[in-house]
Amino acid sequence: MAIAITPSKLSLPQHNPGVSTVLEFLIIKFPAISAEIWQQRMAEGKVHWHDGRLINVQTPFKAQQRVYYYREVKSEPVIPFAEKIIFQDELILVAYKPHFLPVMPGGGYVEECLQNRLRTKTGNQHLQAVHRIDKATAGLVLFSVNPNTRAHYHRLFETHQINKTYQAVASTSHSEPADNQQWEIKNRLEKSTPRFLMHAVEGPANAHSHIRCVKRSANKALFELNPVTGKTHQLRLHMQNLGWPLLHDTYYPVLQPSQPDDFNKPLQLLAQQQEFIDPITHQLRHFSSNTELNLD
Repeated sequence: MAIAITPSKLSLPQHNPGVSTVLEFLIIKFPAISAEIWQQRMAEGKVHWHDGRLINVQTPFKAQQRVYYYREVKSEPVIPFAEKIIFQDELILVAYKPHFLPVMPGGGYVEECLQNRLRTKTGNQHLQAVHRIDKATAGLVLFSVNPNTRAHYHRLFETHQINKTYQAVASTSHSEPADNQQWEIKNRLEKSTPRFLMHAVEGPANAHSHIRCVKRSANKALFELNPVTGKTHQLRLHMQNLGWPLLHDTYYPVLQPSQPDDFNKPLQLLAQQQEFIDPITHQLRHFSSNTELNLD
C-alpha cells in the first residue's frame, strides 16, 4: 500500500449539493472510492479539517471549509524517466517533466509525481505547482517556492499573463498543411463522457490557441502551439479540430482501451517554453526545456 506523506486538500463548495455530512460529499465527489474506504480512513484519523480536528462519519457538511485527506493506492507505477530542474531561486522553481509522470498526485499515483519528487530532491515541502500539464505531456512546469508569494504566480495563469509555447507532432497522411501555415482557434470546451474527456460544444468561447506548421516530413508535421487559455486537453482537441490529431494520443480522436503506458510511444506534445513578467521582481523571465520534438 502506497500512502501519501502529505495530505491532499479540497474546499467544500459554497452551495450544499444536498448532503448532510462530509462523508456523503466525499462519496459524491470521488465516485471511484467506496464509502467503506472513506469510513476506514476516517476511523484511522486520515481525514481532518484545516486546524487538525478529525472528521468522522457523522461530521456535518460545512460550506467553504477545507478538508484534508491522505491518498492511498495498493501499488504505484514507477515512471523510469527523470525530471530536471531548469531554474531555481527564492521565489520559483522551473522543472522539466518527462512524459508519463503526473504533476500532482492523482489516480493510481501518490508519491510518484513531479511535485513530490521535487519536494524530496529540494527538501522544500512547501514547493507547490502553480499550474498543471497532462501526465502524457512532457515539458516545463512552474513551481512556487515561497507560500507567501504563491498567489501572485497563480494569478499569472488565471489572467493569461504567461506566454506558453508548445511543440507537437501529428500525422498528416489524410491531408497536408503548408509550411508556416497558421490558424487561430476559439471554441468552447466542456467535460464529456467519461468525465476525464473534453469536447467542443456550442456557446461562448473559453478556449483559444494559435497554431503554426513549422515543417513537414513523410506524412508527419511539426507544429508550434501557443495556448492563450489553459483548458484541459485544449491543444489536443484543437489539433484534432484541424484534422491532425497528435501522434500516440490515446484519448483523441477515439478513446483507446485502458492499458499500461507504452513508454516507447509518448504523446507527441511538449511544453517547450514559458515567458512572463515576474509579478514580484517585475523582470522578464524566459525558460526553455532544451528539449525539442523532431520528425525522425
